[in-house]
Amino acid sequence: MSALVFSGVQDLAMSERRSQIALVNMHVSRLARLDMLPPILPAQDVAVVQVADETGRVVSSTREMAGRPLIASFAPAQEQGEAHERVCSIPAFPGTCMSVVVTRFYRATGDWLIYGADPVVPWYVNLGLVALLLGGSLLLVAITALGTSRVVGRALAPVDNVCTELAEITASDLSRRVPLPLHRDEIRTLAETVNQTLDRLQQAVERQRRFASDAGHDLRSPITAMRAQMEDALRHPEDTDWIKTSESVVLSLDRLQAIVADLLVIARLDSGQKLSRDYINLAELVRSEAGRRFRGKRIVLGLRHGVVVGGDRLQLVRLLTNLLDNAERHALSTVTILVSQEDRLAALEVLDDGEGIPPEQREVVFQRFTRLPSGREKDSQGTGLGLAIARDIAEQHEGTLTVEDSPKGARFVLRIPLLTVWDSMETEE
Repeated sequence: MSALVFSGVQDLAMSERRSQIALVNMHVSRLARLDMLPPILPAQDVAVVQVADETGRVVSSTREMAGRPLIASFAPAQEQGEAHERVCSIPAFPGTCMSVVVTRFYRATGDWLIYGADPVVPWYVNLGLVALLLGGSLLLVAITALGTSRVVGRALAPVDNVCTELAEITASDLSRRVPLPLHRDEIRTLAETVNQTLDRLQQAVERQRRFASDAGHDLRSPITAMRAQMEDALRHPEDTDWIKTSESVVLSLDRLQAIVADLLVIARLDSGQKLSRDYINLAELVRSEAGRRFRGKRIVLGLRHGVVVGGDRLQLVRLLTNLLDNAERHALSTVTILVSQEDRLAALEVLDDGEGIPPEQREVVFQRFTRLPSGREKDSQGTGLGLAIARDIAEQHEGTLTVEDSPKGARFVLRIPLLTVWDSMETEE
């Protein structure tokens, strides 16, 4: 029990010592803030003080550390203002372990660090305490029990705060976060993890709300158009060209059907359903799909054979179809499809010779229900979901889909993990 008391008292003394060093650091930082920091600091309440600028150069120190390097190399993390460690290898104090506290001082030109150090508290704290323990063990046991109870209560208070805040968070207000304890310990780590989970949950809910809003808007457009056409036709049936009106309504229904079909695909992708894992030769897949298309534009193939990937054939076909639809919509005359190997990745490129996509809009085109003005002019019936679906499919196959630089037109590049490669290349038109 006496050992526990010694340990507890030593911890308190060490905490007090660190607080004393921190106060000295704060005083020195005030001098620095007022540009009153001398190269040699007057004697302080601690053994050592050093100030390092943003380059790590010592710009001020107490007299015994003048001209010497920094007493320690550690520093607080960027989001922290203070850190402390026990250092036992300071040349100016051989054989003495020092308690070192580092305080970050923020300046416009860069962060400065203030190092304060004082000898660590010995295990017995002082001889008077030893005599007191020998003479009053029972009293100290009672005091220790009381102190332990208070310390545990303070330590568990943050857990109660986290539980209380979590109980009050609802789906209608996901912006609230649990409070973070001041000390970086396991409870703070738990609180940070909870907040990170809430961040992801809030982002997912916001995405779902935006998706529902965008879907409602795009579904409303063809429905409104059909309703307006039919109401106008019913008001003036004798002046209505019913064949033309029916054709117009069918076009709106086609757009509505396309939007619903794409929404169902996105719902399946978002649900995280398990993919089938077929062995797919990309060259054969491209050749098969390109051969089925109506050649309104010239299609040029550059296929490296033996580039095999594992994935869901139907989903990869849809990805390729969406890229080809987009390329044919914007191409002036030619669409080029390339299959190649990049290290351990299979690469599929779809290029067109159209106007291209400005760099600042290369990520925008992958957002759901996003259609650039040029796309709306070329195809008013598009849903704005094709490229978003293509990227979702790529990510489900542990790959990427990006728009990259091209001498002319747009260049979409799919990269997914490679299974097998045989060196063979064929180019055809």
